[in-house]
Amino acid sequence: MSIYALEPIGFIQSPVKDREDAAKQGYEGAPDVWLVVDERFSKALEGTSLGDEVILITWFHQSKRDILTVHPRGDKRNPLTGVFATRSPDRPNPLGLHRVKVLEIKGTSLKVGPLEAIDGTPVVDIKPVLEGSEDM
Repeated sequence: MSIYALEPIGFIQSPVKDREDAAKQGYEGAPDVWLVVDERFSKALEGTSLGDEVILITWFHQSKRDILTVHPRGDKRNPLTGVFATRSPDRPNPLGLHRVKVLEIKGTSLKVGPLEAIDGTPVVDIKPVLEGSEDM
């Protein structure tokens, strides 16, 4: 099996420090946060504007990668379900997809939200939401 390497382009600064305190989804009370993009990638931010909707791809660095089934939303009343049929952060490759709005820009830092990722979460990519697209 091949191994693929991802390099973070930046990290999340959030008031949410623990997994247990994070909202399950952004629209469920998650805060606005700062995405601090590494200076090496500053040119990649050209064209990003206040008010843009973007998709952040994160690496859930505290996730368990050996989990294949979960009780959805952590509720034991729900039947065990394969992680590919859920939004569980615990999965073989713990990538997170987050549709957020750019609320403020300071240098290479973007205030975005709402975002359920915890403080220190690596961000591996930013993609624009395309007008007319049904992505996310």
